[in-house]
Amino acid sequence: MEQIKVMVVDDSVVVRKIVTDVLSADPMINVVGTAVNGRLAVAKLDQLKPDLITMDIEMPEMNGIEAVRAIRGLRNRVPIIMFSTLTERGASATLDALSAGANDYVTKPANVGSVAQSMESVRQQLIPKIKALTGRPLTAAAPVAAAAPVAVRPPAARTRAPKSPAVLVIGSSTGGPEALTKVLPLLPANLPVPVLLVQHMPPVFTRQFAQRLDRLCALDVVEAVDGTPLAPGTVHIAPGDFHLTVGTNGAGRRTALNQAPPENFCRPAVDVLFRSAVAAYDGAVLGVVLTGMGSDGRIGAGLIRDAGGSVVAQDQASSVVWGMPGAVTQAGFADEVLPLGRVAEAIIRLLPTPRPGALSAAGRAAVPMGGIR
Repeated sequence: MEQIKVMVVDDSVVVRKIVTDVLSADPMINVVGTAVNGRLAVAKLDQLKPDLITMDIEMPEMNGIEAVRAIRGLRNRVPIIMFSTLTERGASATLDALSAGANDYVTKPANVGSVAQSMESVRQQLIPKIKALTGRPLTAAAPVAAAAPVAVRPPAARTRAPKSPAVLVIGSSTGGPEALTKVLPLLPANLPVPVLLVQHMPPVFTRQFAQRLDRLCALDVVEAVDGTPLAPGTVHIAPGDFHLTVGTNGAGRRTALNQAPPENFCRPAVDVLFRSAVAAYDGAVLGVVLTGMGSDGRIGAGLIRDAGGSVVAQDQASSVVWGMPGAVTQAGFADEVLPLGRVAEAIIRLLPTPRPGALSAAGRAAVPMGGIR
C-alpha cells in the first residue's frame, strides 16, 4: 500500500518539527513538504500533490481559514485537518474552518516545551484521523474517491412491530458539524419530539457549535444542561467531556449529564445516549447516525431496533468518513441508509405528525420545513 503523502502547514518551527517527526515515524505516512503559511501551502499544492494537509489556523500572510477557502476554491478536495486551541477564539476559528471546507481538527499541544508529551498528544489524535480520512487501515472508514462502495446489508428482521418515536437521538463525529448544518435547519419548529445529540467535540466547542446551529435552525438548539425537562422543539447537544443521557423522575424525563468512563474512547459517547433513550422511552426512539470515524453508535443502534425503535444511517457516498454509519449498516441495524440530503425528510416522515400550529418549547410558531430564523 502506498504511503500517505502529508503536507504540514504551521508557522511555528517547533510545531512543524513535532508534527513532522511524529508522522514520519509511522511507516504508512510520508511528510512530503511543509509550509509556514497558507499562501505557500496553496502554492505548493501542484508540486507536492499531498493526500492530506495538516493546517494551523493562526499564521501570517494567509491564515488557515483563508487557505482552506483558497484550496476549496481550486476545486481541490484534499482532506484538511486543522490544528486548534482549546479556547473560545480557537473554537470559533475551527468552526469557521470546518464551514469553509476543512474535514476535521485536532487540538494543538498545550505545552510545546514538553516535547515528549506534545509528540504523544499529536500521535494519538492525528494519526488515526489521517488514516481514516485517506481510507487506510485502522478504521472501517474510507473516502468516496479512494474506495469502492461497500454493499449495504439489508436490515435484520424485526422481532416486534416498530413503535412510533417519542424522541429523536442523533450521533456524529468526523464531518458531523457540516452534516448537521445540512440536516437540522430542515427540521420544522413544531417537531413533535425532543432531540438529543452527541457530536464528538471537546469542551468550549460544543457550546459555540450549539449557538451557531441555533442561529440556523427553526428549532431551539442548546448545549445540554443537567436536569432540563425534555420537550418538543429543542435540540440538546452533549457538552464536551460529558456523557448525555435521559433521566427520569416523577416530574418526567430530563437531560442528565455524567463523567462516567469513556465508551468507544469517547466522552460524550453515542452509545451511552442511545442506550439511555431506549430505557427511558421504552424503545420508542428514532436514532440517526451520521458521518464519523470509529463505531460509536453501533451497539446503541442495535438496542434501539431490538426495542422496537427505528434507525437511519448516512450512506457511504455522502459521508466524510463511513465509520460510524458504516458500522451500524453492516451490523444490519439500519432501517434506511440514505444520502445526507434525504436524512431530514426521513426524520420528518418517521416521526408522528405534529399538531397544526404547534409551538416549539420556546413558544415560537411553527414554520415550514427549511424555514430559517
